[in-house]
Amino acid sequence: MDDTPELRLLFHRLNNQLGVVLAHAELLQAKVADEASRARAAQLVTSTLDALTTARELRQLTTQSAA
Repeated sequence: MDDTPELRLLFHRLNNQLGVVLAHAELLQAKVADEASRARAAQLVTSTLDALTTARELRQLTTQSAA
């Protein structure tokens, strides 16, 4: 990777934070009783996975532009 140490650290922190959100959303999805709440929790899971994918794509773009 050609990322600067600062950029690498920022992406690492972002992925860690999104991982916490994802874990809580999955836990909520598994524990809620009603279907409406489960659907909202599933949307949180999906959105967090999308955010993780976006972060990965951003990192790839910054790596490519630095090369």
